[in-house]
Amino acid sequence: MAAKIDLTLDCANAQLLADFWKTALGYIDEPPPAPFKTREEWLAQFDLPEDDSEDDGAWLCDPDGVGPRLSILKVPEPKAAKNRLHIDVRVPGHGSAGERWARIKAESERLVKAGGAVRQEFDGHHVVMADPEGNEFCVAAASA
Repeated sequence: MAAKIDLTLDCANAQLLADFWKTALGYIDEPPPAPFKTREEWLAQFDLPEDDSEDDGAWLCDPDGVGPRLSILKVPEPKAAKNRLHIDVRVPGHGSAGERWARIKAESERLVKAGGAVRQEFDGHHVVMADPEGNEFCVAAASA
């Protein structure tokens, strides 16, 4: 049996990144684990420093239950280097190479409006982007 994975992003502003990644992936806020009714109740079980708050983290999930869970956690240190692991946002749809590239370009433009930035375009294939805190990801066509 294959292992399931979650992805975790360290950040300075968890709510900013949560909003961006919900827009980018179509994810939603993950409900707190049972039996807790809120994230605040769930967090209260841990011996966290007094200055930690619910806004220091965000937990997102694919509403269809297919994609990996995404945890976004505030950390004190800044991002220092290029990601060694990155997310590929795959744009669905078939058609000609030109049609797929047009969808990739449209998606990258949508994500720029959401706070992302284009780093580099590989014409006809993929776009390297960064989220609002500089974490790199790619926008490319989904597999046929």
